[in-house]
Amino acid sequence: MLEPDAEGRPAYTEAHAAFYPEEYLAGIDLYNEGEFHAAHDAWEERWRDDAGAREKLFLQGMIQAAVIFHHLEIGRPGAARRMHQLATEKFARLGAARFMSLDLEDYLARLERALTWLIEARDPREVVPPPFAAPRIQLLPELMEYD
Repeated sequence: MLEPDAEGRPAYTEAHAAFYPEEYLAGIDLYNEGEFHAAHDAWEERWRDDAGAREKLFLQGMIQAAVIFHHLEIGRPGAARRMHQLATEKFARLGAARFMSLDLEDYLARLERALTWLIEARDPREVVPPPFAAPRIQLLPELMEYD
């Protein structure tokens, strides 16, 4: 699904759709629609299939990033903060600024901004969440080889 963002840009192009696994793009669509548990399921389907080692690590980080927002939706901020830590660790282990056309440095910076209130809370179980939104996933124009 190539639904546009607020500025009219789709999350990815037809070239991305022809190049990347269907589950990866389905996860992006679902995540951008706020369907975090379903995005997790789509990415996990690919992760369990024939993904290479680096792609698996990347997908684990994406899954955990989606789970952050699922936990927040169901009122589990402590679990959300732990998922943030795990996702950040996975992306750090990947050691790539960009992977599968996602600018990870930009995405992680926007994730940090969206969750500052949670990350900095002394006890996340006692914090009242302010209005926040998950950072939208927007792929870069170039296609990137992956394992």
